[in-house]
Amino acid sequence: MTEPTRYQTEPLELPLPAPVQADPVPVEGCLGCAELASVRARARAVGDMTTVSDCNVHLRRHPEGHQ
Repeated sequence: MTEPTRYQTEPLELPLPAPVQADPVPVEGCLGCAELASVRARARAVGDMTTVSDCNVHLRRHPEGHQ
């Protein structure tokens, strides 16, 4: 068994948080993207930032179907 440290150690340096990303842009002509952007706009208007974040996640994942 090891002895506990009895002296103060150097402070930890934590990394900075990831930069905030801009809202993803919906693909022109895609009805799914348009609907997600519409829901996101309505949610932002009433201050529902949880739904705004959810829509951003779905928009970022949705383009996989456009390739």
